[in-house]
Amino acid sequence: MEHIQKRTGLGHLMVDIETMGEGSNAVICSIGAVEFEINTGETRSVFYRKVDLQSCLDAGLTVDGSTIKWWLQQNAEAQREITDGGAVSIRQALKDFSEFISCGVDTLKLWSNGKHFDMSRLADAYKVCRMEIPWKFYNVRDCRTLVEIMPEIKRDIQRGGVAHHALDDCLHQIKYCSAIWQYMNKNLVRA
Repeated sequence: MEHIQKRTGLGHLMVDIETMGEGSNAVICSIGAVEFEINTGETRSVFYRKVDLQSCLDAGLTVDGSTIKWWLQQNAEAQREITDGGAVSIRQALKDFSEFISCGVDTLKLWSNGKHFDMSRLADAYKVCRMEIPWKFYNVRDCRTLVEIMPEIKRDIQRGGVAHHALDDCLHQIKYCSAIWQYMNKNLVRA
């Protein structure tokens, strides 16, 4: 499934990737991103690309056996996202992602569930493919920091979609990050 909408200029973007490894230079299976307003949870533009695994290997990205074993234990819907057709080369996926985030990139806040995983693995792929990293390092944000502050809010948010599907993971992460952000702005800032 290819899904790209032109960004509208909201200042926050949730990013999630699925990989075939945990280490640096891991093969990327898919890239998902959703533009959102952190104060309301409103979502707008969406980016989703499945990535051809062989193109990642050809570029020099790597897999690890434990992650392949982990994928084999996931539900069939999540597995289909990495085995069904519609994948593009890693270079094309990265080019498309760069174009998607280019609007307002100087101030765009990129969120992920662990800034040292998703954004670092994407940066590794850009470097391996000898492409320019299209975001500012100082604009990367971490969902886990928010969750550490208010873990009960994440626990209360109903999970929708397919776990380990990059786009569905983005939407879920937006729900709880926005809820935590709103709670903090309402209750903690006024204290």
